[in-house]
Amino acid sequence: MLSMAFNTTRSIIIERGAATRLATQVLNLGARSVLLVTDAGVIAAGLLDPVLRGFAMAGIPVRVFGEVQADPPESVILAAVEAGRDCNADCVVGFGGGSSLDAAKLTALLVRGGEVLAQIYGINQSKEARLPLILVPTTAGTGSEVTAVSVVTTGAGEKNVVISPTLLPDFAVLDAELTLGLPAHITAATGIDSMVHAVEAFTSRNLKNPVSDCLAREALRLLCGNLHQACHDGANLVARENMLLGACLAGMAFANSPVAAVHALAYPIGARFHVPHGVSNALVLGPVMRFNLEQAAPLYAQLAEIVLPKVTGSEHERARALADHLGALAGELKLPTRLRDVGIGEADIETLAEDAMKQQRLLGNNPRVMRLDDVRAIYREVL
Repeated sequence: MLSMAFNTTRSIIIERGAATRLATQVLNLGARSVLLVTDAGVIAAGLLDPVLRGFAMAGIPVRVFGEVQADPPESVILAAVEAGRDCNADCVVGFGGGSSLDAAKLTALLVRGGEVLAQIYGINQSKEARLPLILVPTTAGTGSEVTAVSVVTTGAGEKNVVISPTLLPDFAVLDAELTLGLPAHITAATGIDSMVHAVEAFTSRNLKNPVSDCLAREALRLLCGNLHQACHDGANLVARENMLLGACLAGMAFANSPVAAVHALAYPIGARFHVPHGVSNALVLGPVMRFNLEQAAPLYAQLAEIVLPKVTGSEHERARALADHLGALAGELKLPTRLRDVGIGEADIETLAEDAMKQQRLLGNNPRVMRLDDVRAIYREVL
């Protein structure tokens, strides 16, 4: 008998230009003072200019917190919380990539309540309500706008998470016009990140379910069908829109059927060497999928029908073709393909492997059990 629960953001708005009308959504939530959480790159690109004009026309005061960095440390989250309290914010808007959205989720939670960040890491440790929250992704990557997860860097090589349904926003706004200026390398990295979400959700050993399966398959169709176009012709709004929707669907999928070893091995690369998350995933994607073939070949073969519709051969051969194809995307799109390309050497392998093994929350979802020697071998394969 099927027994499952599926949770996601309650309202998702998909509309070109919708970000310029955020003030309307804020008023609909009954809010009157906004903290907007973002990063310096978004500000420099001018993406906030029409948004802030809309707030000004509506008479809504906005404090912009633009100090978010990739893989945000605790100090950034706490600084955003302080900014929200200083301006008496009664609504938080997260605007940017996954790091900004993750930071905004925790800010909305901590500004209102009396909880301490260090005490709410883990699953359902937070018990308090948050401020009204709107999330606006500017990359087609993390799916953070539809996940109940926030990732925080808590040490030199360690990331921790807060997982709580409270972190799901009131609104997610998908405005493809915000992604038109995204450079090709960021488009590629975030696109591959989304593909990993779809593949790992579809093959997760825990909580795999038919709703996530449907979303993962459609996400992969959209992402694989539009990634090269979005990278090579960044002004193609249809491709951009399909990428943004694909990333969102993949986010819904893995929020309910969780990711696994690709992410577990990618986390230490990002935390210790400040490699963008999508690039970290891309570096280990192919080797992890090939390692998983022993258990996941039937499922990979099903996904191969979407990504490589003309592929032939046995189930294992089709699955292997998918692993090789997805693993080669980084090179095709001019992303780093070896650990040495991002400053990682043989001397770093042991530390990375030990850090990855700490991610048992993720490794436990992998279709094949992965041990320390396996992790070392995968890192060395891409050294």
